[in-house]
Parts: sequence; structure tokens; C-alpha cells
Amino acid sequence: MRFLITGAAGFLGSALSNRLAAEGHTVLGVDDLSTGDPKVLSAGVQFTRGDVNDRPKLWTLLQGVDCVYHLAARVIVPESVLYPREYNQVNVGGTVTLMEAMRDVGVGRVVLISSGTVYGNQAIQPVAESAIPNPRSPYAVSKLAAEYYTKSIGALWGIETVCLRVFNAYGPGQHHPPVHTPVIPNFLRQAWENGTIVIHGNGEQSRDYVYVDDVVNAMSAAATAEGVDALTINVGSGTEVSVKELARLAVEVTGGHPEIVYNRRNEGGLSRLCADLSLAREKLGYEPKTNLVDGLKATLEREIMPTQNQ
Repeated sequence: MRFLITGAAGFLGSALSNRLAAEGHTVLGVDDLSTGDPKVLSAGVQFTRGDVNDRPKLWTLLQGVDCVYHLAARVIVPESVLYPREYNQVNVGGTVTLMEAMRDVGVGRVVLISSGTVYGNQAIQPVAESAIPNPRSPYAVSKLAAEYYTKSIGALWGIETVCLRVFNAYGPGQHHPPVHTPVIPNFLRQAWENGTIVIHGNGEQSRDYVYVDDVVNAMSAAATAEGVDALTINVGSGTEVSVKELARLAVEVTGGHPEIVYNRRNEGGLSRLCADLSLAREKLGYEPKTNLVDGLKATLEREIMPTQNQ
């Protein structure tokens, strides 16, 4: 098959691009490199630097494409609070531009990578796709709006759409910005270096951490699965883990002796979030294969330890 992947040089985008290229597919990747790094892409990926709002460039790249994976987005929740207009321009405007270009060229399917954050706080956990979204940040709002635009344009113009709500993905290759570092690489690095792990609130808030290879399995299946048009599907591990427990596991797998500090200010985060995977199992044949301990060990060995030895 012939794929176009937006956000191809990012964390999940590069993992997917390299997997599909290794399987012998034709993979076209586009990324504005605001956070991505093209050096992580294999030689089999035909990479172009570009903006997802550049419709003429999209028209060129979409020629002959069977399926688009749309991952290009701004993804840092605290940053979205400061810059909601930018998040709307990229996450919503970029999605609309892509869908219009797909309509013009005649591409048949798009897989949109959305986020479990669109659920917000939910009384019933694990949370199923039937739950009413309750987004609590401009980032979450933008991802939910992107879902609605994708489905509406798809239905109007005969484009098959699949929206995957990915929960807290982690693993080797995850981007480490200087501020707002994702929790797992942050905890692992602090534990490995005997630094300080800061837990906001009481540490009882929980998340569903899903390993990158499992997310790629779900994304790969979504390109050819039958009976998935216009569906929204959760992608997670199906396991709820508290931040306090995650810190303990980071210490366990590193063998380090960090200081663990509790900051009673919780930064307004969600209290619980865990994915119901029933629909993913039914429609995608999805089953997470990497448990959290093994995933933490792989991330430590392939991501954290090498950077400390350079």
C-alpha cells in the first residue's frame, strides 16, 4: 500500500513510518520539524519537510495514496493553555486542510490519531467510547474538534475515517522538551541519575500508559480493518496505574535512589483515566502485548541509558 503520514518525524509518527516501510509499503512522510527529527526515520521513508496547512504540498503528496495517517499536531497540554490559538490553527485547521486536500485528490481512508484526554474526568472507569467527552484543556478541545471535522467531512465526501483515541503513549523515541517533559522519561531519568521525582498532588491520580509498539500495532490494523468507517476507538493498555505507583516502578527498574517530593499543587489534572479496549479488540484485533514494567525497562535501556553514556 501507499501511505502518507503527517507528523512522520515525531514520536508515534516515526515509529509507524519505520514499521510500515520495513514491511515493504511505500511511505511518504511530512513534518514541519517543530518538534520532530528526520534522522530517526529509516531510509525507506520518503520524507518531505512541510506544514500540514500547506494545501498545494498536500495535493502533491497525496497522489496515489491509499490511506493517510494524520498525526501532525501540537501535543503539550500546559502549552495549549498558554497558546490556544496556535493549537487551534495546527490541530483543527491542519486537519480541515488535510481533509479538503484528500477530498480534492480522492484518497479513500484517513486514520486520525486523537487522544484519550478528550474524555476529561469520567465517573465510570475504564472509559468506553460511548462516554460523553469532557475536554478540560485547549489541547483536548482541539483534538475533539479534529475528530468531528474528520468524521463530518468524511461522511459528506465519501472518505472512510477512523479516529484512534490514544491514551498515555510512551517508549523509546519520545520527545523530551526542556519543559513539560512527559512523565515516564522524566521519572526514569531522575531515578537513573538519583535526582528528584516530583509528584503533583497526592499521587493517587491514575493514567493508562501504553507502549509505543502496541500503539503502532493498532494504527497499522486501522488502515485495512473492515467495518470501522466513522468509528472512534480507544487505544491503551487497559490498565490503570497511579502516579505514585509509576514512581515506585521507575525506582525499581533503574535501581536508583532518587528523592521523591510531593508538590501538593495538582495543576488541575485529571483524576483518573483508563481505556476500555472492547471495541479495539473487536474491530482491530488489538491486544496490548507490553506490560508497564517491560516497557519501562525497554525505554530505560534504549532511550535513557544511551544518552547518559555519550
